[in-house]
Formats: sequence, structure tokens, C-alpha cells
Amino acid sequence: MASLFSKIFRTGLVTEPFSPVDADVERVLEAISARTRNLLGRALAIREVDAGSCNGCEIEISGITGPTYDASQFGIHFVASPRHADMLLVTGPVTRNMELPLRKTYEATPDPKLVVAVGDCARTCGVFAGSYAIVGSVDTVIPVDVFVDGCPPTPTAILTGILAALDRR
Repeated sequence: MASLFSKIFRTGLVTEPFSPVDADVERVLEAISARTRNLLGRALAIREVDAGSCNGCEIEISGITGPTYDASQFGIHFVASPRHADMLLVTGPVTRNMELPLRKTYEATPDPKLVVAVGDCARTCGVFAGSYAIVGSVDTVIPVDVFVDGCPPTPTAILTGILAALDRR
């Protein structure tokens, strides 16, 4: 046990210093918060739907809720039910198995509903294009308000897309 503590003290700190988000990202988060309060009078509830992606976009979406971006402090919350959602965040091309669930999720979302399609695959089907298992892009199944390009898009680009969708209402 003493040798373990000795090694720890010899090694010292090996983590990287925390780097907070830049001022532009903070302005986008504050704009989302203000726009949501004006539009809804409360926090923004988002339901994320993976319609058949490779999960690259989901990793970036989870970054939004992490300690660096901490979107919950700006009134952005992810919900489990589409009935509680104001916005759908859809990733990936729509697979045959997800076509009906995506339609039902969209129908269950109360009006006025917003849809943000995240990633290149949501718009063009990406590397999945032409597959027998793919129905098509998200806008062939449900109406889309904003597309966020990138493979995968950065959390900043996703937040900018959310703000663009809110500005459309």
C-alpha cells in the first residue's frame, strides 16, 4: 500500500486542464435559452431518435449534456417520451424498421413540433445510401425544419441547428 501511494506522489497530476467552451458557444446557448423562454415560457424538451445511424452523431449529442457544454443549465432537456417533447432530434438515415416508429414519434409529439435532422446521413443517407435496408433521408418520412450537416457534426453545430429551428417558429 505504501508503494502505491509513493508511486502516486511521484507521478503527480496527469490530467489535462479543463478548457471551458468559447464565448461563441455560450452566446448560442444563451440565445437558445432566451428564444425558448419567449416561445414556450419554459425549458426546451428534446426527444432524440436514432433512425438508423452509426452512433457517431449520438456521441456528439451526448457532448451537449456533458460538463463542457452543460446545456441543461440553459434550459435544454432530453426527455424519454415524445409526448413531452417540443423538438425531435433525428439522426441517421431512416431504416425500414424505424420508418413506422419515427412516424409514430412525430405524430405523438404535440404541436408546434420542430424537427432537426442531425448529420449527413439524415440528409443524404451517407454511406448507407442504396442499401436495401434504408427507406431514405429523414425528410422523406417526416417534415424537417433544419438539417445539421457534418459527419458527425460538432456539438456547436448541433446547438446552432437547434437555435435555427427555434428561430423558424
